[in-house]
Amino acid sequence: MRGLDGKNAIVTGGASGIGRAISQRLAEEGCRVGIFDINGDGAAAAATEIGNDASGHACDITDYAAVEAAVAEFESRVGGTNVLVNCAGWDQLYNFLDSTPDFWDKVVQINLYGPLNLCHVVMKGMVERGEGGSIVNISSDAGRVGSSGESVYSACKGGMIAFGKTLAREYTRNRIRVNTVCPGPTDTPLFAAVSTDPEVGEKIQQGLKRAIPMKRLGVPEDYAGMVAFLASDDAGYITGQTISVSGGLTMHG
Repeated sequence: MRGLDGKNAIVTGGASGIGRAISQRLAEEGCRVGIFDINGDGAAAAATEIGNDASGHACDITDYAAVEAAVAEFESRVGGTNVLVNCAGWDQLYNFLDSTPDFWDKVVQINLYGPLNLCHVVMKGMVERGEGGSIVNISSDAGRVGSSGESVYSACKGGMIAFGKTLAREYTRNRIRVNTVCPGPTDTPLFAAVSTDPEVGEKIQQGLKRAIPMKRLGVPEDYAGMVAFLASDDAGYITGQTISVSGGLTMHG
């Protein structure tokens, strides 16, 4: 895709799952990828496997100072960040009345405050350098249509969609494009761990497979191409958009 070769890209949650697949694809397109993950060893291992000058960075995205330090470390190595992909996320299944404020706080910190922290730090540099950039936020179809057992997570992901549209309106004049990708149900370690009851989790997976027109869960590689496209110059006239990649489970017109 046009315009990615030689760019510097940060991917949060890049040690595994969807973030790992996105990191791989961006590296294949010629980006120098910084893999940010709370699992620093996993980030380093993923960077070694990906090659192409990728680097791993231990980072707790809920900690603003830690984000500043990790971004500074990455940019001191390769230069200013051109592409930011906010992919890190976490959840567990609970009906809302069975959940607790401590649980809400953890979900909100990871799924909403984390991306806010990254955008606030990275976009400052983008604006100061005056070279523009692209941000791709990984939300979820839970943020578009809701998801039983994921009330707080859905609220965060809906917030991410609105946040991305607002950033797009505010910073298009700075040549910063902001778009959102909403994965459908995906076979990842996070998805496997969402249900605290394996039997319930298996029933959910089978029910989703029946409901998805393509009759399968997504896999991490299903999203990497869309993210690379939105980050590239081929999407140079696209900003403020929300795109579902869900095997047809959700269809928006």
